[in-house]
Amino acid sequence: MLKAKDIMTEDVLTVNRNAPLYDAIQMLVEHEITGLPVVDDGGAMVGVISEKDMLKELYDVDERDGRVEDFMTRVVTTFNHDDSVLEVCNCFIRSPFRRVPILDNGKVVGIISRADIINYILRLKKSDTPQGAAAGGM
Repeated sequence: MLKAKDIMTEDVLTVNRNAPLYDAIQMLVEHEITGLPVVDDGGAMVGVISEKDMLKELYDVDERDGRVEDFMTRVVTTFNHDDSVLEVCNCFIRSPFRRVPILDNGKVVGIISRADIINYILRLKKSDTPQGAAAGGM
């Protein structure tokens, strides 16, 4: 059984819940990403901050000193690093989001996106073809 840890991206940027919102916005812009897992001081995941969450800042112009935790989404779908990739895939089929954090003991150890699964499907297909098998497959 293919597990989440087998295809997840391990180098995941996170942001502390107490960080200024504008630090998180800067991280998204600099790294060309659409969201960040939010962690507490001990590194445990406590939410996610996305572009959509950040749009709320427009309504709170007077609150420009806001912290990430003031805007983040607190209820987040996550998976354990030992969960099946099929479970993650089924989640993507049923849900509008494009990526999910992967946890180990409550801490972020990776992230899986729809694109990660699609790339894996493509690699499987290439390894099944004579040309892919000749090239070493996966």
